[in-house]
Amino acid sequence: MPIASPDVYAEMLDRAKAGSFAYPAINVTSSQTLNAALQGFTDAGSDGIVQISTGGAEYASGPKIKNMVTGAVALAEYAHEIAKNYPVNIALHTDHCPKDKLDGYVRPLLAISAERVKTGKDPLFGSHMWDGSAVPLEENLSIAAELLAAAAAAKIILEIEVGVVGGEEDGVSNEINEKLYTTPGDGLRTVEVLGSGEKGRYITALTFGNVHGVYKPGAVKLRPEVLKDIQEQVGAKLGKDKPFDLVFHGGSGSTLEEIRAAVDYGVVKMNIDTDTQYSFTRPVVGHMFTNYDGVLKIDGEVGNKKAYDPRAWGRLAEAGMAERVVTACEDLRSTGTSPKA
Repeated sequence: MPIASPDVYAEMLDRAKAGSFAYPAINVTSSQTLNAALQGFTDAGSDGIVQISTGGAEYASGPKIKNMVTGAVALAEYAHEIAKNYPVNIALHTDHCPKDKLDGYVRPLLAISAERVKTGKDPLFGSHMWDGSAVPLEENLSIAAELLAAAAAAKIILEIEVGVVGGEEDGVSNEINEKLYTTPGDGLRTVEVLGSGEKGRYITALTFGNVHGVYKPGAVKLRPEVLKDIQEQVGAKLGKDKPFDLVFHGGSGSTLEEIRAAVDYGVVKMNIDTDTQYSFTRPVVGHMFTNYDGVLKIDGEVGNKKAYDPRAWGRLAEAGMAERVVTACEDLRSTGTSPKA
């Protein structure tokens, strides 16, 4: 199926929230990782989201080019073509974009989609994220309001972050402490500034102890009940059940119980990057160790072309990552929920 149109993407999110499941949002950096994500969603019978961070986009543009917009557009155009061959809906998203990279990433991409929409096409991406976690709340929401207006005009969903995610991702670091918990007051202020859909659709990463990076289960102190409290207090003010469409960041090391509690409280999208990076790389390591005398030209020999052909280990990498995507779908209860599954 083609990449999800704005209407299909909105329906995906509505269906997830109504059905108490969420979509894995898989970070991709290349055609191979994108292929792996698409195959994983297909194997799981789940619609899904693939996303490109600023670092991933820069990497995809070429090692000496380092142009975030070029890399993001290239991967998006590739996805639009390749996704036609898979029987699930896939939404395209750009991941964390801090303030200092807005002018070099999200704003140019919004402009590209606005031009596409003017000519009767769908936007290039279905959603973009503004990561305002490093600035004060009022500045965060002020920038979000400006971006939301531009996104709505281009038929794009905006993702925002209200609160702080600990750890490090793409050069943005935050300490692991009590600041990692969004308050009901933060939630109320968010709807005061951004509305509850009438100014444009947005999805919200509220923080409840989330940490980017690699952690064993139990090391990260998540409090999913924070999400429940915010949904209830803001919902009471708006007269609406679970008013926020929530995003779960920094989920590596989370227990299944924590993940599903968050989904029950309104999470419709969960970012997954660290785990899929490992699942992509681990089979390559195994191949290299097992076939070291074939992938290396040892003692003047010629090696084994079948062993060092990038397709040999590349297929293994894609299969490993696809398997992890299937697991993510199972954890988030999205397995078998695609209308085409």
